[in-house]
Amino acid sequence: MNIYKYDIVFQEVPDQISLAFYVCGCPLKCPGCHSPELWTEKTGSPLTMDLLHQLLADYKNKITCVLFLGGEWHAKDLISLLTHCQQQGLLTALYTGLDDIPSSIKDHLDFLKIGPWRAELGGLNSPTTNQKFIDLKTQQTLNHLFQR
Repeated sequence: MNIYKYDIVFQEVPDQISLAFYVCGCPLKCPGCHSPELWTEKTGSPLTMDLLHQLLADYKNKITCVLFLGGEWHAKDLISLLTHCQQQGLLTALYTGLDDIPSSIKDHLDFLKIGPWRAELGGLNSPTTNQKFIDLKTQQTLNHLFQR
């Protein structure tokens, strides 16, 4: 699984400081996507367990969550990475353009954003969005936290 970049983000998962990995290889290619550089899986560099381990050590006590977003993922690799994050006591989150994901992945997530980008409906900050941000532990949709 390749990543285009990683960054510390503050808004994507409400009330969390997240280490976000921008995953390459999105087959959905939503019209109007703000990150078309993530469409090709061949861009970026591999997200190895060694790199993840090093970044979690570097950001220890500075982050509370690890987020995977951008392109789509490889389930087996993603589950391994999520498991490692959980073992470090971190929350986990995934943004996907799909309408649902397998329970084998959900079992390793605290938060999940689902739904493709539809420009006419807007993102999570829009009351008309088709996307949902879900707290998987409580099954509550938290879109209201993005809307002002």
